[in-house]
Amino acid sequence: MPNVNEFGLLSPTYKNTAESVLVKTGVGKLRGIFVASVSQGSIKLWDNTSAATTILVNTFSPTAATYYDFADVLFGTGLYIEIGASIDCTVFYF
Repeated sequence: MPNVNEFGLLSPTYKNTAESVLVKTGVGKLRGIFVASVSQGSIKLWDNTSAATTILVNTFSPTAATYYDFADVLFGTGLYIEIGASIDCTVFYF
């Protein structure tokens, strides 16, 4: 039987940031990242509460005004986003 998650009726939580930050502690899902602006830099995502140990998504150089869909990838310890240089982005997660 279908549930509300399958129809997108539950919205993800979001966090806007322009610096490296702990987005969420504990288990969750990464829906995606919208990059509003970039002058230079990179993004790396960790399954941790800091930039250490388990890499969730390795370093990539994003493009401004672009949404990156991560298809609800699971993380277990936490979601930490590491931003190199100057990027303004919004992380969508559950």
